[in-house]
Amino acid sequence: MTVQSYQLKRTAGRWSLLCLLTVFLFGSCSEEELRKESVITVDQNSYTEFDYWLQRNYVAAYNIRFKYRFEDIESDMNYYTVPSKYEDAVKLAHLVKYMCLEAYDEVGGIDFTRAYFPKLIFTIGEWEYRNNGTYILGQAEGGRKILLSGTNYLNRYLKNAEELNEYYLKTIHHEFTHIMNQTKDYSADFQLITGTSYVADKWSEVPFDQGYLQRGFISAYAQHSDKEDFAEMLSMFVCNSEQRWERWMNEAGADGARLITAKLDIVKSYMQNAFNIDLEQLRSSLQRRQKEVVEGRISLTDLSL
Repeated sequence: MTVQSYQLKRTAGRWSLLCLLTVFLFGSCSEEELRKESVITVDQNSYTEFDYWLQRNYVAAYNIRFKYRFEDIESDMNYYTVPSKYEDAVKLAHLVKYMCLEAYDEVGGIDFTRAYFPKLIFTIGEWEYRNNGTYILGQAEGGRKILLSGTNYLNRYLKNAEELNEYYLKTIHHEFTHIMNQTKDYSADFQLITGTSYVADKWSEVPFDQGYLQRGFISAYAQHSDKEDFAEMLSMFVCNSEQRWERWMNEAGADGARLITAKLDIVKSYMQNAFNIDLEQLRSSLQRRQKEVVEGRISLTDLSL
């Protein structure tokens, strides 16, 4: 099974807090209190209002399951995490629908979305923290599943477009790009543009955590590999305004901007030729929808059918 992940660098303060919480929680349990069975139990026959909404807006519309109840079989046992809060999962489901599914419907048609979007979205409440100073925002697995983490932090970022992009929207489009790449591969010419400059897991370390634009990468994480570079190029382009992109190109300088533009041309051609998706139109749709969400003009809690 192929697994692609998207990560962010973690602050020392956040890591220290996580360690303290872990020590406290495990230190407060005796052997007698530990049980073999899960303490998270859900009556699967008891449908909530949200479940009925998901049935109509995800299953019936796209044949996609949006899992917000915690299931250990869907999670990675290498990380400490928590279930998504009901209220936050409701908002995230609306965001994915409005900012991804319906944006692709608008530009590529609903048949495209139904055919290529993965059939399972699984959410967890916490980020997946790694021991190298990064944490995982999402993963795409085998063309069938997207994991979205950090659901319980969503309310912090809903009114800030850049943060909403960084932690959620870009992640969704980044992971969907991996799914499309697993379905139809992109040109080998892409990895040749900066082929000797990929640094794998060192992307978050000095000196690679700075100056990446000048080296021809749209983000620090893009330096990981050509697959992550491709997904970063697409997601960063569609999730950010034309004005912000131009600022990045100015900061990149002539050489860096030339390399990034060469990659973007391949990404645009790939989407047009493989899926008949105009990336400029997709960005316009997303920018309009993002503005509506941040300004509070789109309800993220309406569960009416």
